[in-house]
Amino acid sequence: MQDSPVQQCCLVVVHTNGIHYCNAKYCTCVGAEDSHLQLTMAGLLPSLTKQPRTAFTFHVLDDFIRDNVECGTSAMNYYSKLQRITSNGFPHLVPDAGPGELVLFCLACLQPGVNIPKEGIDLSQWTFARTLVMDGNFKAEHMHPTDPNNEVWLMDGKGFMVESMPYKEYLKGSTNVVERSDCSNHCAVNHANANRNQLASTGISGCACARHGCFVPHAMVDFQKGEQYETW
Repeated sequence: MQDSPVQQCCLVVVHTNGIHYCNAKYCTCVGAEDSHLQLTMAGLLPSLTKQPRTAFTFHVLDDFIRDNVECGTSAMNYYSKLQRITSNGFPHLVPDAGPGELVLFCLACLQPGVNIPKEGIDLSQWTFARTLVMDGNFKAEHMHPTDPNNEVWLMDGKGFMVESMPYKEYLKGSTNVVERSDCSNHCAVNHANANRNQLASTGISGCACARHGCFVPHAMVDFQKGEQYETW
């Protein structure tokens, strides 16, 4: 968060995009309302009724209520989030994040231009190599929604998941070989590869950093054909 200015006219404004210090000028005309009422009429809730130094926008109050009711976010955690996203730059200089840009590769790994300099680094050294592991979970089944029109998604899934359309096109062209067990007393394989029309996906798999266990962005897929390894 920015360092607090010393001017008495400074007003700390808490909004959804962070915490900001603003120079507040109140109307001093004859018959003008008190400062806290002027802030209220401007869509700001002051913390005090006499010489307020902090005000919350109505929008951030509504956003906190939604987070508190739906996600159980406490006031302290919500304020800590606002502190973390506060930028010292002017709002028009802060670029908006595009689809899939909010997730990052493992920040603990050495990455030129991110946490180490771009120049003067020998990238052929093993210390800069990325080591990935792949694993799958065949129990994370997802059923088809009963009413897709009423489904409300919390996110679009473009952060860690592989682009859906190319992957779906690949699945259409892949061959689904159903394995059958010859053992009459053990039907686990047959049950595992049974037709699952009620499931939208039969599992999930992805890549992670082998050193620190962080998931790799855009490297996760849904399984569509039971416990069969697919090349993707």
